[in-house]
Amino acid sequence: MQMSDSFGEALRRIRGSRSLRDVAALASCGKSYISDLEKGRRHPAPQTARALDDALGAHGELIALADTRPGTTVLEQADALQRGLHDLLAAGPLTDSSLEEVEWAVDRHGRGTRYRPEGQHLPELLADFQDLRVLLTHRHTTPARRRLLVAAARMSGLTALTFLKIGDGRAVSWWRTARKAAAAADDRATLSWVYAQEAYQAYYGGDLYGAVELTDRAQRIASGMPCVGPPLAAPLEARAYARLGNGEAAMRALVAAETALEKLPDAERIGSAFGYSESQLRFHAGDALTHLGETARAREELARAAALYPMSEQMDRALVALDTAMCTALEGDPAAAADQAAHTIIELEPDHRTALILYRARDVITRVPPGAREVHEVRALREILALPPRTTERGRGDQHGDGE
Repeated sequence: MQMSDSFGEALRRIRGSRSLRDVAALASCGKSYISDLEKGRRHPAPQTARALDDALGAHGELIALADTRPGTTVLEQADALQRGLHDLLAAGPLTDSSLEEVEWAVDRHGRGTRYRPEGQHLPELLADFQDLRVLLTHRHTTPARRRLLVAAARMSGLTALTFLKIGDGRAVSWWRTARKAAAAADDRATLSWVYAQEAYQAYYGGDLYGAVELTDRAQRIASGMPCVGPPLAAPLEARAYARLGNGEAAMRALVAAETALEKLPDAERIGSAFGYSESQLRFHAGDALTHLGETARAREELARAAALYPMSEQMDRALVALDTAMCTALEGDPAAAADQAAHTIIELEPDHRTALILYRARDVITRVPPGAREVHEVRALREILALPPRTTERGRGDQHGDGE
C-alpha cells in the first residue's frame, strides 16, 4: 500500500489496463460510479470497497483506504489502517498460533472477572470480541471453526456476566447468544457452563424456580463429564431452594456440589469465570445456610471462605462479609449487622460497588425487624445505599442474590 494514495488513486493504480466497464461489471456497479470513485468525487460504501478489493485482488488495501475519508486526521487514518489490517489478517489462513492467541485472550478475560472492576474490563472484553467476530466471518476448517465458536460462546457468557454485575438488562439477550454459539460448536461442557451461569440471571431477578430449572439443565447436559458446569450449578440450586424455604432440597444440592467439586480437574479449580474453587463453594454453602436460618453453620462456612479467598478478589470477599452481616441480623442484632454492612461498602473500592453488591447490602436491611428500622446504624446504611426512608419488605422469592 502506498500511504499517500487516496482510495481513488489506489483504485486507478490497481485497475491498471482493465477498462472501467470491466471493473464495474466485476463489482456489480456502474461505469460512471467507478469513474467518480477514481476522481475522488464519491467515497465508496464498505460493501463496494470490499467487492472491488476482492475483484481486483487488492489484498485489503482498498478496504483500508475506504475507511479513511478525505480530511481525516492522522490518528483517524491510523485507526482506519488498523481496521483494514485486522480484516486482512482475519481473511488469511487460521494457524494454530492464531487459535491459541484467541483462546488465551478468552481465558485472560475469564480470570479478569475475579479482580477487575466491570467498568474497566468491559471495553477491552468487547474489543477482543470484535476481533473474534471478524474471524468468524471467514471460512475455516471444521475443527478451527468449532474452536472459534467455543471461544465465542465463552466471550458471550463473559459479556452477559459483566452486564449482569452492572445491572444492565442486555445480559438476558447475551445468554441466548452464548447458548447458540455453544450449541453450534456441539460442546456440551461449554453449554453446561452457559446454563449454570445463566441461572444466576434468574436467581438475581427473583425467579428462583427458573434458577432451579437452569441449574438442573446445566447438570443434566454435563452428566458424567468432569467439567465446571455441575460444581457451578449445584450450589446455586442449593441457594435457590434455601430462599424458597426447601431445606431438604437445598441440602441435597449442597451434597451434589461437594461431589461435583471433588470430580473437577485441578486445572479448573481456579479463580476464573471458567473455573470453580473451594473458596466459592464455602461461600455459596454459607449463603444457603444463612437463608435457611442455620447461622452457626453458615458462619463456619463463611469463615472458611474468607480464609481461602485471595485479597485481590475484593467482590467475593465483600459478599462473604455481607453474608456474615446477614447472619448477625438474623441472630437479632440489627445495629451490628447494619454497621458491618456499612463498613463493607465503605471499605470497598468505588469501582467494585456494583449493582449486585448493593443488592446484597439491601438484603441485610430486609432482614431487620420493622421496629428496628430507625436504629441509627440502619439509617446510616440506608443513606449509604441511597435507599428511600422506608424499605419495602420483600418476600424471599423477590430478593436479589449476591454476586459471583
